[in-house]
Amino acid sequence: MQNISPKVQNQINMLQQMQQQMQTILSQKNQYELAIQEALRALEELNESDESVVVYMNVGSVVMQKPKSDVIAKLNEKKELLDIRVKSMEKQEKMLQEKFEKLQQQVRQELEGRTSPSAT
Repeated sequence: MQNISPKVQNQINMLQQMQQQMQTILSQKNQYELAIQEALRALEELNESDESVVVYMNVGSVVMQKPKSDVIAKLNEKKELLDIRVKSMEKQEKMLQEKFEKLQQQVRQELEGRTSPSAT
């Protein structure tokens, strides 16, 4: 196993890079999912509150009083955007996982000395 060909060494490096990419994607996806949960909790609280309640919202680095309906609309918009991002992350994760598994199989075949003619 000490005499690994440069091709296999390169493939192993690619596998490691893919693992790092998957970790990054999972981390981003988790952040988006947490933000969705926060938005849902805020929406739930707003929907349960009285119409006369005073609502404040962050606008950049400033907190401003806003109509409840505006805040609900912004939260719904934020949640929809985050849902799209999560779906995008899931697609990236799936594609990367498939590429990883294919490359991992090729490396195993190379290391076992059973390379198939179609493996590159």
